[in-house]
Amino acid sequence: QVHLVESGGGLVQAGGSLRLSCVASGIIFSTHNMDWYRQGPGKQREYVALITTAGSTNYAESVKGRFTISRDNAKNTVYLQMNSLKPEDTAVYYCKARLGAVVRGWGQGTQVTVSS
Repeated sequence: QVHLVESGGGLVQAGGSLRLSCVASGIIFSTHNMDWYRQGPGKQREYVALITTAGSTNYAESVKGRFTISRDNAKNTVYLQMNSLKPEDTAVYYCKARLGAVVRGWGQGTQVTVSS
């Protein structure tokens, strides 16, 4: 059974930084593409970033240049380094595991709150 656990969220002032982690179990992590999504208050869940099995990355325009996604296959972990945080980054952040295009699972989310 796929199990994804996010951590690292919290309360931070605008301009600050946080690093989110997502630890995966129940899958062969190195064979899965990993995504980060977020859902702000009153908003739909939106794409943030992805990293492929080969290490290629892609970002939503709203976070490009501020967020960095990375992975450590030895630790079955994907990270999201978030710098220069803005109040509009406030959301619950979720990781998602995909085998190719097939979604294998979602985490339960971690709350990020950015105060102005």
